[in-house]
Amino acid sequence: MPDTLPYRWQPDRRPDPSPFAAPPLFRAMLRGVRATCPVCGRGRLFVGWLRVAPVCSACAAPLGLISADDAPPYFTVFIVAHLAIGALVAVDRSVRLSILAEMLIFLPATLLLTLLLIRPVKGATVGLMMKLGFMKPPDERDDG
Repeated sequence: MPDTLPYRWQPDRRPDPSPFAAPPLFRAMLRGVRATCPVCGRGRLFVGWLRVAPVCSACAAPLGLISADDAPPYFTVFIVAHLAIGALVAVDRSVRLSILAEMLIFLPATLLLTLLLIRPVKGATVGLMMKLGFMKPPDERDDG
């Protein structure tokens, strides 16, 4: 089908100017792992256990506009499953334990590891999303 328009539309590829200077990717993710603001590293990233602060108290970066959604639990399950299954296979090959003993060891260990990793993984994900500019679109923002 031939083009009927005299010109072809091209999207605007200029990046949106950011009101804050984003650090390098690794630094932003490391700051997120430490539960500090990915931009400045001084403000707190979380309010409570996993809720992201609306804005950074030190640099006013709009942290609440970053919606990590299901990525941190997915990454955490991916990491924990590989560690737990690897450890379970290694123990099963070296020591003969009953199923009950394995359950009493590995179920609490898996739960504990998941709870210990979910917050740093979410912080790293927020840092990654902040650096890449993944913010909520204007129609989904909760400004009021």
